[in-house]
Amino acid sequence: MAAGAGLLGPDGRSAPTIFAEMSALAARTGAINLGQGFPDEDGPAPVLEAARAAIANGANQYPPGRGIPELREAIAEHQQRFYGLQLDPDRDVVVTAGATEAIAAALLALVDGAGDEVVVFEPYYDSYAACVALAGATLVPVPLRWPDFQPDLDALRAAVTDRTRVILVNDPHNPTGTVFDAQVRDEIVALAHRHDAIIVTDEVYEHLIFDGAHVPIATLPGAWERTVSISSGGKTFSTTGWKIGWMSGPAPLVDAALAVKQFLTYVNGGPFQPAIAAGLRLPDTFFTGIADELRAKRDLLGAGLVAAGFAVSEPHGSYFTVADAAPLGAVDAGDFCRALPARAGVVAIPLTAFVTAAHRADYATLVRFAACKRVGVIEEAARRLRVRG
Repeated sequence: MAAGAGLLGPDGRSAPTIFAEMSALAARTGAINLGQGFPDEDGPAPVLEAARAAIANGANQYPPGRGIPELREAIAEHQQRFYGLQLDPDRDVVVTAGATEAIAAALLALVDGAGDEVVVFEPYYDSYAACVALAGATLVPVPLRWPDFQPDLDALRAAVTDRTRVILVNDPHNPTGTVFDAQVRDEIVALAHRHDAIIVTDEVYEHLIFDGAHVPIATLPGAWERTVSISSGGKTFSTTGWKIGWMSGPAPLVDAALAVKQFLTYVNGGPFQPAIAAGLRLPDTFFTGIADELRAKRDLLGAGLVAAGFAVSEPHGSYFTVADAAPLGAVDAGDFCRALPARAGVVAIPLTAFVTAAHRADYATLVRFAACKRVGVIEEAARRLRVRG
């Protein structure tokens, strides 16, 4: 992928993301927005109150470039508490403007440009392709196939070569909701060693797993020294608009990304940083509770989609459920999703927005729905789809 590829529309102008397009369509039609992955309920009261207190107490100017010490310490505590990782909060952690900036900074810092390749699992969060293009590297996709969306290990081995600079891993995975199994994680680490690649992990849904616990790649034998782990508070604490994320890993890798980050946003979210620190220190019952709540919403959404005539892939993590609209007569997911608001009063996202052009036919009728909404909203969306979908 050449630099700039995927960033412009066919007329050479900046192209809106599929999220902007479909959310605008929801606003214009009054349809229920199950497309973009943002909650319609506020996060936990202690987190919101901590932000109010920080604003009232004057935490409204530039924070330190690495992030405030309180948040970096809370991130280090979190990694130890849940995963047994030992981090130096002064050297191994950087606070970012959401996970998206962390991904951009890591790729821009760690990829040298032409000749370098970045392996991703396809479908992929759309900013991955844009960031790889900005870094001047080549995107190498490894397909995840319906219905379980686990990668074929032979395809993964074929994709990772000595040209691979970064293996970019999103687990739990957006947009499919899959959680990679242990064999996949182990193979990623083995391939990174074999080809001297760096692993960059996007783990923003780490606390939204429905079966078992999240296993960060950085915890695997031999992985820490070549892994940059990325997460954020947006999904965990329903504060997506605050854009407080972080990266952690070996100081040399984190420092390289920080050198880029300081010329992107410089710093961000001063009063929100102590609030996310408070969230990371909430009791275990909070973290198990949000997974239990989202699991119930997943089940409610899935049952509604089946009743409406979709075939459904049951997700094991994240906000999202992928459904096949072919049983409803769809032949193109993009056309189906653009017609759905007028047809049924519901917005979804076509999975073809998350894949390379060469592979769109493999995902032609697949659609992503978000379950991170109030129960009543999901129930009404399911009713509309059943009656008018």
